[in-house]
Amino acid sequence: MSAANEYLDNAGENHNELVLKHAELVKRIAYHLVGRMPASVEVDDLIQAGTIGLLMAARNYTPDKGANFETYAGIRIRGAMLDEVRSSDWTPRSVYRKVREATEAINKIENETGAKAKDKDIAAAMGISIEEYQKVQRDAAACRLFSLDEPESEDGGSTPKPVANEQEPSDILEHEDFREHLVQAIELLPERERLVMSLYYDEELNLREIGEVLGVSESRVCQIHGQALLRLRAKLDE
Repeated sequence: MSAANEYLDNAGENHNELVLKHAELVKRIAYHLVGRMPASVEVDDLIQAGTIGLLMAARNYTPDKGANFETYAGIRIRGAMLDEVRSSDWTPRSVYRKVREATEAINKIENETGAKAKDKDIAAAMGISIEEYQKVQRDAAACRLFSLDEPESEDGGSTPKPVANEQEPSDILEHEDFREHLVQAIELLPERERLVMSLYYDEELNLREIGEVLGVSESRVCQIHGQALLRLRAKLDE
């Protein structure tokens, strides 16, 4: 018997109703996330993890959470899926190192000039070509799920947090201070990067669909998205 089925057998009737009513939400989130991940990530694994997240949401939800159940469950479902992927993090340490170097370069340039750092200036500060920097942008978009809230080891790789202090992604999102800083950082993004973030996360369009809206290639959208995430990380690091 799966963990999901075992939990259902022990859950109350109201919990079961919530789970059954929102089962499609798990699939929708899973198929939305899997398109952003490497081929090694299976959608069925995301659905299984998301179902556990939905079950936990049904068990823990109360109206005083300040959000309707679907919103609350969506955060828990995504968190469970990201935890599943994080447990077998595929991202090479060199990617973390380059992302860190890029965010440091962005902070340095913007603190010195008071203007938004441009791709060519960031690449120059990192001592790499613009083509290499565009790859960093794409890698940042690919590993974004693991990089905003995890500490890094000295060689650039992510290190597990101590168990006693461990937080789920949903707990971090629910933290008022973090949300406030994140919202402020997004508002400071250049217009096109802010638009891509809105279409991607609020409207839940994929990269191809955003490219059609903006009249650019999917690859270019990925670069814009990656650049936005690098700027956000730079701001949150501050």
